[in-house]
Amino acid sequence: MSGGAPATVAVLLVTALSTFYAFRRSDIKERWIFDPQAVLAQKQFYRLLTCGLIHADWIHFGFNAFSFYSFAQNIEEIYGARPLLLVYGSSILGGSLLSLAIHRNHDYRALGASGGVCGVIFASIFLLPGSSITMFPLPIGVPASLYAVLFLVGSFVAHRR
Repeated sequence: MSGGAPATVAVLLVTALSTFYAFRRSDIKERWIFDPQAVLAQKQFYRLLTCGLIHADWIHFGFNAFSFYSFAQNIEEIYGARPLLLVYGSSILGGSLLSLAIHRNHDYRALGASGGVCGVIFASIFLLPGSSITMFPLPIGVPASLYAVLFLVGSFVAHRR
């Protein structure tokens, strides 16, 4: 991993440890998962952010972690940790608020950092136009805009599960 992106690495480590912790302690997962009724009726507003710290399984975490790292490190190395963390945190919060508005009257629960990762991907496209990422085993870089579309489709398909 790049030595020039400590905040990126820290976010990944905190998220990995939180996910691992939630796998071992179902009560933590239940307390941190996004649940509109718990947010609205019980005023558990912390869930708007903690849901981004836990994932459904290691594949879900790996998909988000790879995507986050691929785009976040470049933002951090060029613009610094503060803008990266602001984009990531506000995107998790914004995604949760949108889900809250849409699902306020539904039996709905969600977890994962896809909203934050999506925010970082699109911020990278805006801040670093023409960028690409390398994905094994492809011998060439994938344009960031194409990856963004694939990320959205993948997230939508996973969300429907």
